[in-house]
This record gives sequence, C-alpha cells and structure tokens, in this order.
Amino acid sequence: MKYYLVAGEASGDLHGANLMKALKELDEQAEFRFYGGDLMKAEGGTLIKHYADMAFMGFIEVAANLNTILKSLKACKQDIANWQPDVLILIDFPGFNLKIAEFAKTSGLLVCYYISPKVWAWNQKRVLKIKRIVDHLFCILPFEVDFYKNWGMDVDYVGNPLLDSVAAFKPDGEFLQTHKLTGKKIIALLPGSRRQEISRLMPEMAPLTEKFPSYQFVIAGAPSFDTAYYQQFIKENNIPVLFNATYDLLSNAEAAVVASGTATLETALFNVPQAVVYKGHPVSIGIARMVVKIKFISLVNLIMDKLVVKELIQEDCSTANISAELDAIINNLEYRQTMLANYDKLDQKMGQPGASAKTAALIVKYTAKK
Repeated sequence: MKYYLVAGEASGDLHGANLMKALKELDEQAEFRFYGGDLMKAEGGTLIKHYADMAFMGFIEVAANLNTILKSLKACKQDIANWQPDVLILIDFPGFNLKIAEFAKTSGLLVCYYISPKVWAWNQKRVLKIKRIVDHLFCILPFEVDFYKNWGMDVDYVGNPLLDSVAAFKPDGEFLQTHKLTGKKIIALLPGSRRQEISRLMPEMAPLTEKFPSYQFVIAGAPSFDTAYYQQFIKENNIPVLFNATYDLLSNAEAAVVASGTATLETALFNVPQAVVYKGHPVSIGIARMVVKIKFISLVNLIMDKLVVKELIQEDCSTANISAELDAIINNLEYRQTMLANYDKLDQKMGQPGASAKTAALIVKYTAKK
C-alpha cells in the first residue's frame, strides 16, 4: 500500500520513522512518501520537504512566516493529489496538518491522525472539526481518551511512542571516552529543535558553565543545525555540541535543562532530574496565556497532573533562576529524590512500549477495510 506521512518537527520525525518501521513489518509492499526529516528518510521512501523548513512555533512567528507556510500547504496538497496514496497519516503538527486533513477528506482519502492535536489545551471546540475531517485518531496520552469521549468522539489509545524509542536504545559504551567527557559529571542542555527556541534559550543556558565550574555542560544539537550555529551563543563558554546522541547524553547526565516539549518526557524516562524552560515572542506568550487553559506546559507535569518538574517560562527563564533550580536538583538530596520518585510513578502511568506497532496494525486494518 501507499502511505503518505506528514511530520513537521523533530519529534514527529522520530515517531514517523518508528511508525514506518512498524508498517514495513506488516506490509512488505509498503511505499512511503512524506514530509519529515532524516530519521524518516533513513527508513526509505521519498522525502518531499524537511521539517527544518517548516517548524515555526508561536502566533507571531507563524504570522511572520505565513507566506512560506501557505506555499508549503499548497505544495503538499498538490503532491498528495498527484500521488494518490491509500492512506494519509498526519503526525501531530496541528496548525498545518488539520488543513491537510480537511483537503484530503474532501478528496475522498482515508485520514489517520497519529499523536492527536492538543485541543484540550485551548479552543476545545476544534474537536468538532476533527470529528468531521479525521477518520481515525490515535492518542498517546492517557487523559486524552476521556477528553475526546466527553466530546462524543471514539479514539484509539495506543500508548506513547517514546517508550518504543527508549526501549530500542542501545547505549554506546564508549560514549564518554569518544567525546572526551570523562573528567566531570555531566549536565545536559536540550534547547529545542527550532531556530526560535534555540536563539532564545541558549543565551540563558550558556552562562551556566560559570555557575557550575565542576560540571561539564553538553548541548544536544538539533540535526537541522551545525556546530557553527551554536557557537554564536556559546562564545567563550566551553560547551561541546553533540548531534544524534541525545539518548547517550541523557543516559550519562546528572541533571538537565530542557526546552518544553517532547524532550521533557524523554528526560524523565531516562530518570534525569530536570528544569523545564521556555521563551517565546512576548506577544505570542501573551496571547497563549489568555487562551491556553492548562495548568502546566511540560508533558511530565501534564501527565502526572501536578508539579513534578519546575517550569521556568518567559520572564522566569533566566540564567539566575535556572541556576537556582539546578543547584536544588544537584545538591538538595530530598528535592532530587522526590523528583525521581515521581518519575517512577510516571513510568507506571505511561505503561509498556508498543505504540508504533499498535498504530501500524490499526492503520493497516483500517486501510484494508476501506
């Protein structure tokens, strides 16, 4: 069968690649065409557009790049129409993908949505649109099932695909030696995968080296950038940038500073105490604070429905505040142990690996029925 996938950011690329791998095990004739990234490309098929050219986050950032986004939407619709897939698989990225879903539905294509849009956060009435334009919705967060049920929508709960990625990870025994990181305990810096995130967070992260001279800070680089890009923020601070090694970095880290997003959950699954940070355009953040109806922004706190990891957002996201939180994580044993104990409870809530395989099996079944 012919599968067309659309992922618009690094996490979508990861989940898309794992889903493609699972689909190939069930369908030897699987053909893929997709918007995604390097991980999906490694699974085969045709990459049409890289997510690095599409990842705009925030009201102002989207508005400033509206022309680029509209061109991408038009090109994507045309490519789908030309290729005529058996099924369209949309992965998260709702601002873009819900428009693609609407187009595909009017064209008579089967629309599957993997990693449901976070409509529970704001403008919940969007569920009514999703019911109309999406044939099958696959949820990865436990509380989403009841949310959609309250809106009269049946969904498939498949578990969280990050569990698959973490379970499949094989640590590099030579990681520390290879990267000359054997002298000090490591603090991982995960400043996100988008240019806007990195450019706002790195100036607050880089000076942390002066506050904790006995630790080695290491940046998990986004694959769509290079070392030279990070160097403008690092300057005289000695911070190595490692690419395609985030899990190895986390498995060797004492603590981490993490941009809000999928990485906060990954960090928790690796049992690394963390401070969650985020900075956006002031107007975007102002609008978000008016319309977003959730208590937390990090997935760890959302899933646990309580404050497990400290969230330092916008004006609170400063070197001084991050430093104070890191100090507590590293030196306050009771504080550290409480966070780790909550991670254990998070593990129990998350369940077992297998999301990619479950989702692939359901997609093959629903496509065959159609």
